Amino acid sequence: MAQVRYRSVDVDGFRIAFREAGRSDAPKLLLLHGFPSAGHMFRELIPLLSDRFHLVAPDFPGFGLSDMPARDRFTYSFDNIAAVIDRFTEVIGFDRFAIYVFDYGAPIGFRIAAEHPDRITGIVSQNGNAYEEGLSDGWNPIRAYWKDASQTNRDALRDFLKPEATIWQYTHGVPDPTLVSPDGYSLDNHYLSRSGADEVQLDLFGDYKSNVALYPAFQAYFRTHRPRFLAVWGRNDPFFLPAGAEAFRRDIPDAQVTFLETGHFALETHAAEIAGAIRTFLV
Repeated sequence: MAQVRYRSVDVDGFRIAFREAGRSDAPKLLLLHGFPSAGHMFRELIPLLSDRFHLVAPDFPGFGLSDMPARDRFTYSFDNIAAVIDRFTEVIGFDRFAIYVFDYGAPIGFRIAAEHPDRITGIVSQNGNAYEEGLSDGWNPIRAYWKDASQTNRDALRDFLKPEATIWQYTHGVPDPTLVSPDGYSLDNHYLSRSGADEVQLDLFGDYKSNVALYPAFQAYFRTHRPRFLAVWGRNDPFFLPAGAEAFRRDIPDAQVTFLETGHFALETHAAEIAGAIRTFLV
């Protein structure tokens, strides 16, 4: 098992923190986290794959240990975060790589893939959506903010940032919640408690509508380029429905779709199963 190294790099003025493991000449796999987490969500997966892949898991701007510049210096949008992570791959020498996308990591990764289809060797989507039928009613308070960006609607979303909401995201739909380590959600809640982090996350809730607007473009990329695609999905996810996983086959008929009896943060309970699926898929 390869050692995990914890690094940071300057990306055009942004300090991007990342964890890295595996031989530099091994097939490359970029791990893209979701809300409200960071690269630490891959802490169990990386050791299971480091003998086979060169793995890198960056923290997005505003997340984890990466820089969180003030909102008057950086506009927190998915376009801008994707641009930083795209540039990050160039800085660290990831020229051809597969991507593992989860939650927020999906629209970020799909932007990079659509921009550079020649660089992408495969996609693993773990509860990473690209179809409207994949969005549950749990999005309704955020949809209300998309329609009317009032302060009242913005403030209504603060419940999503409460510590108990983070714990719920990790445990909802998990048949045995005692299998979910408190390490992940405790660290996420630490990062969410930082000064200004709430406003950053509310900005991104509002901007998520840009991802939905891009779904047709993502789907066109899938149809045109037919990347190797594995969807591995926590069946009981309260935000991204199984229909979103099945929909990938509409545009990529050879896509592999696997469901796991767990919730949104499937890696917390099924890291070994997901690692096994990746090892078989990315051959």
